[in-house]
Amino acid sequence: MEVTMSALNEFPMPAPEAPDLAIDPAEGIAFIDGDYRPLRDAKISVLDFGFMRSDCTFDTVKVWDGRFFCLGRHIDRFLTSCETLRLELPVTRDELIDIHFECVRRSGLQRALVKPICTRGMAVPGSRDPRDATPNFFAYAQPYSDTIKKEVQDRGLNMIIASVPRISPDSVNPKIKNYNRLDFVAGLFEAYDRGGDNVLLPDEDGNITEGPGFNVFIIKDGEATTPHRGMLEGITRQITFTLCEELQIKTHVAPVPTVDLLAADEVFITSTAGGIMPITMIDGEPLQSGKPGPKTEQIQDLYWSKHEDPEWTTSIDY
Repeated sequence: MEVTMSALNEFPMPAPEAPDLAIDPAEGIAFIDGDYRPLRDAKISVLDFGFMRSDCTFDTVKVWDGRFFCLGRHIDRFLTSCETLRLELPVTRDELIDIHFECVRRSGLQRALVKPICTRGMAVPGSRDPRDATPNFFAYAQPYSDTIKKEVQDRGLNMIIASVPRISPDSVNPKIKNYNRLDFVAGLFEAYDRGGDNVLLPDEDGNITEGPGFNVFIIKDGEATTPHRGMLEGITRQITFTLCEELQIKTHVAPVPTVDLLAADEVFITSTAGGIMPITMIDGEPLQSGKPGPKTEQIQDLYWSKHEDPEWTTSIDY
């Protein structure tokens, strides 16, 4: 196999090769330790600070019918997250993009989620100093799955507002995708115990922030509002602003108190894995008609139409 070094001379960069037909593509393909392998064989050390301390960042990119959706936005956010956390990637931006493509190509998946991850890595023996660690980069493509199951999306979600507050943005910057999610885990258990499908966490002032892997919008009197603080500024959230502008729906970024959520005409959540997803019940009570609202459906239809638009997508050469 032909091998070249990465532009940063960190590790060999394998040349593209035909997929191994003995590998089940449904399992996915990973790039780790400078090579490609079946996802089931991708492993990191238990001593990696990413595992020990959740000291890492990641992103999630969608592949839909053989095309990346908004790839550049995800790459830019991942690089910004790494820079903010002082994680030095061992690959360049172009190599990072090539790895995304190659993971998908080798898997053969037409619909996939691709995750680049960079952890703090392992420190020298005996040290707990993050400056002594060497960042560890890996990425993988796996079969596409929605944040919320399709059958739940079709009927609309029963969303629970948790009593657990979101981690303060003054402690952990939510604009960086991270795995500091024990607040979400506690909220999810509370939601399941109360018969809900998923959860939204408030901040300590009672304003809604986000859920595990998604942002939230409310529609009131024909206008859309999304929380202003305490949440990841998701790619699909950003896309929704563009879609609303195209549909001539006015948008606001402002505090969303719990009472406003309960009084909304429509509520929907946004995520790379699922897109625009309606909420029809909150805390077990129907929201308005108890069905997905007309504005939500407009935005949802326009969102999925963009997956066929060359200006929004990048084709993969299998």
